[in-house]
Amino acid sequence: MGTDDTEEAPVGDEDPRLTSLEERLRKAHHTEAERTAPKTIRNVFTGKGVSQGNRALSAMIGTPLGGLIVGFALDQFLGTRPKAMLVMLFLGIVAGMVQIWRISKERVE
Repeated sequence: MGTDDTEEAPVGDEDPRLTSLEERLRKAHHTEAERTAPKTIRNVFTGKGVSQGNRALSAMIGTPLGGLIVGFALDQFLGTRPKAMLVMLFLGIVAGMVQIWRISKERVE
């Protein structure tokens, strides 16, 4: 590229200044696209299937545990030592199974 770009373009097929400018613009666009591209995490523990598995696991653990805690609190409050805790534990297990059944009906894509 010459130092004086104000002169007229040479007569011929293509102006070398335009070719050089187009090449520099292409490189600049490519560099900017690489710089601003979103970072992708290549991890096997992502996706809808893993999300469904995590939801099922939390349903299997959380609902019976929640029922157990609520039943224990009711037993302390009402003075019926194991009865409310067992009933709420059973209801928590049933609720967990219902949640897992609903999760299993969803489509994994």
